[in-house]
Amino acid sequence: MAETLHIKDTRTGRTYDLPVRNGVVRAADLRKIRAGDGDAGLLTYDPALGNTAAVRSRITFIDGDRGVLRHRGYPIEQLAEQSSFLETAFLLLHGELPTASELEAWTRDLHAHRLPPERLDRLFDGFSPDAHPMGVMISAWGALSTYYPDARNIFDEASRRQQILRILAQAPVLAAAASRVRRGLGPARPPDDLGFVGGFLAMLFGDEGSPYRPDPVLERALDVLFVLHADHEQNCSAFAMRAVGSSHADPFSACAAATAALFGPLHGGANEAVLKMLTEIGDVGHVPAFIERVKGGDTRLMGFGHRVYKSYDPRAAIIKRTADAVFGVTGKNPLLEIAMELERIALQDDYFISRRLYPNVDFYSGLIYQAMGFTSEMFPVLFGVARTSGWLAQWDEMLRDPDTRIVRPRQVYEGPAARDYVPLDRR
Repeated sequence: MAETLHIKDTRTGRTYDLPVRNGVVRAADLRKIRAGDGDAGLLTYDPALGNTAAVRSRITFIDGDRGVLRHRGYPIEQLAEQSSFLETAFLLLHGELPTASELEAWTRDLHAHRLPPERLDRLFDGFSPDAHPMGVMISAWGALSTYYPDARNIFDEASRRQQILRILAQAPVLAAAASRVRRGLGPARPPDDLGFVGGFLAMLFGDEGSPYRPDPVLERALDVLFVLHADHEQNCSAFAMRAVGSSHADPFSACAAATAALFGPLHGGANEAVLKMLTEIGDVGHVPAFIERVKGGDTRLMGFGHRVYKSYDPRAAIIKRTADAVFGVTGKNPLLEIAMELERIALQDDYFISRRLYPNVDFYSGLIYQAMGFTSEMFPVLFGVARTSGWLAQWDEMLRDPDTRIVRPRQVYEGPAARDYVPLDRR
């Protein structure tokens, strides 16, 4: 039996039965509900689209109440512990885990596309030495759209695949170059003998002319962090990627838009805010007083709570274990003790339990990045390198969806009614 939503409009006394599929009512069906002949139909008002399904997707599933995150059906815990970032990226983009031969070919194809055009080096020369690396990344993605005019052939399957390879492969090269700008250095060439994550670390921390071998524990830790950040359903930056892509812009331009969305402190800068909070607390003995200030509304507990998760963020537990491995190599971050005490108290306090505030992925990730030698300005860049895989999967799926139209939300107009223009000398 088909499910329906029975509605009675008290304005007119009319009743309506709207189909319900997968717990969703199509917004267009509400347009049938009209108060009169001049009425264009009922709209919903949903700031920030908090309760609106704007897309259909097969990529990522989240159940925030139960703390579940799955990519193409695979639990994030299994992917983080047993998979790799390149394998996870393949899964997001192709729908299935690769076979051994597919993974070998995928790795080889990415390696072949990892070098940006040489002339792009001039772009990096033009930035101020204190340029934020996220601003550099936004500019670099936009510039690449001019180097690859074939990227505009978005409905050509072969061209689309090539752009996906270029963007995913060149993301760590651009990110390393963005970091090197702040050190007064030019872009580094990715080494031929290292993989995706190891090559990225070499471009960031290697000395020119000297061989670089990343610590395998740190390389694996960054790979796990990339897996954890690869995709997260319809977040702000993924929706920006889809929204710009819906205009049939090329994927480099859409990536620039997604990176700009990630730049905001409410999205990609949350782990930097956690580090700032821990630094301001300063000592584990100050934690109880800080907790009381949070409960009094004087400040916020950063890294706790999430727009989607209303229980423990499944990625947070994995990151905590990763932190232990990293600190075994680098030594403990002095802020770790403060973070652990914050978590211990908050998880036992009714104030936080009743509000369902639990640690999220950002609570420990900044500590790991800092211990590995990354500056706080690079935190959202690292996020962006990983998230290109999810953005591209979302973009590719959007183009294949027959329901896709250019994004054009409606509005509730609350401005003046019609009025006549007043000449300047009469105002």
